[in-house]
Amino acid sequence: MAFSWSKIDKPIIILAPMAGYTDSPFRQIVKKIEKNIICISELTSSTAIHHKNEKTIKMLNFSKTELPLIIQLFGNNPDYFVEAGKYLEQLGISGIDINMGCPARKVIKSEQGSSLIKDPNLAGEIIHKLVKAVKIPVSVKTRIGFTKYEEAPFINFVKILEEAGAKLLTIHARTKKQEFSGEVNYDPIYLAKKTLKIPVIGNGDISSVETAIERLKSQDKKITLDGLMIGRASVGNPWLLAEIYAKLHKQTYNPPKTLKSKIPLIKKHLLLNIKQKGEHFGLLEMRKHFGSYIKGFQNSSNFRKQLMQSETLEKTLKILSKIAEMK
Repeated sequence: MAFSWSKIDKPIIILAPMAGYTDSPFRQIVKKIEKNIICISELTSSTAIHHKNEKTIKMLNFSKTELPLIIQLFGNNPDYFVEAGKYLEQLGISGIDINMGCPARKVIKSEQGSSLIKDPNLAGEIIHKLVKAVKIPVSVKTRIGFTKYEEAPFINFVKILEEAGAKLLTIHARTKKQEFSGEVNYDPIYLAKKTLKIPVIGNGDISSVETAIERLKSQDKKITLDGLMIGRASVGNPWLLAEIYAKLHKQTYNPPKTLKSKIPLIKKHLLLNIKQKGEHFGLLEMRKHFGSYIKGFQNSSNFRKQLMQSETLEKTLKILSKIAEMK
C-alpha cells in the first residue's frame, strides 16, 4: 500500500532530519522502540545524487524495518530534484521532503535550504516539477521566516508550497537568523494550520512529553497541529519519541529509567553501526551517541572517557557490559 501523509493516525510523530545523526542505524533504533514513528533521513544533496557522488549514494542505504522512510533533499535546481526524486522512487523510498529551512552557512551560501524562503517562485517550481515527476508524496520543511517573521510574506509562502503540490508542511518555530537558539514562536505555525488544507507539523524545542502536549495546541486550544517533529532531544534519548507518541495517542509506555536498562539498546545501536560502516568508522560514529546516552548518570564522565578511547568492538562491548553490571 502506497504511503500517504493523510492516512496516518494523528498526531503524527516524526524524527527530524539531523546531519550526522539520523542515519540508517539510528533510524532503525527509533523504529525498534516505536514502529509508528516516521523517520526522515539526514540532509541529502540533490546535486550530489545528480553527480552520483559515492558517499551520498551510500548514505541512501536503508533497512526495510525503517519504512515508511522519507528522504530529505536540498538544493535549488528543479531538474536535479526531479532526477533525484525518480532515483529515490526506484529505490523504494516512501516519500520525499524538501529542505527549505536549513540555516547552515555553506547551504545558505549556495542559495539552498532557508534561502528558498526568499524565493517563493523557485520554491514553488521545485515542488511543482518534482510532484509531477514522482508518484510518492512530496513534503516540505521550512521556517517562520528568514531574518524575521512577517505574517503576510509567511502566509503567501506556505500557500505557494501547498498550491505547488506539497502534501505536508513542517515548520520550525524560528527564523533562519535565529538558527537553533533563541525563543521559539509557534503562533505562525498555528496560523499556517488554520490557513492550509494540508497537514501541518510543528518543530522546535520539543524536549519532553510536557512540551509536546503544550506545543500541539494553540494557547486558546482552538487549533491543533497534525503532529510534531522531534530532533535534538532524541539524541541519547530515542525513547522520548515513543513516550510522546504513547501520551498523545492515549497509550501506556514506560521508558527505561536506569543506564543499566538502556545498555541492551545502546549495544544494538553500536552493532548496527559496525554492520553498516565497519568496525573503525562504526566506532567513531558511535562516540557522539555514547556521550549523549550516558550523560547525567553516575560515573558518566569516567565511562564516557573509556568509550571514547576504545578502538575495538570487543573492548567497547566489555565497557558497556561493565556499565550494565553497576548497581
